[in-house]
Amino acid sequence: MYPSDYRYTREHEWIKLEGDTGIIGITDYAQRALGDIVYVELPKPGTKLEANQSFGTVESVKAVSDIYCPVAGEVIEVNETLHRAPETINQDPHGAAWIIKIRVADPSQVQNLMDAAAYQAYVAEKEKEAGH
Repeated sequence: MYPSDYRYTREHEWIKLEGDTGIIGITDYAQRALGDIVYVELPKPGTKLEANQSFGTVESVKAVSDIYCPVAGEVIEVNETLHRAPETINQDPHGAAWIIKIRVADPSQVQNLMDAAAYQAYVAEKEKEAGH
């Protein structure tokens, strides 16, 4: 369910590293918890971000949630499709619904994040706590 070549955060973001480019989105767990996504606020290319810094929001019919950058870097591209079709996040959270691409300042930071197995265990624990 969670791609094995991605890394994950406790705030339910994912990052896929391609060279020094990090592709970032929110996980399937996050989109299910939010429900129907109606709006995505995106940063401007050129924005410099620190690890764990909020860079935008995802708004659903239930709530507005901040999106956090898993590692430090500079925004080089945003997924413009999400302005027109924010529901893409509900349909394909680990693929077409990537949110931003960053030039990663220190690719070794990605190693501090959870791998897919650790993230799945984390989500299972969260669901157990919530009584699901």
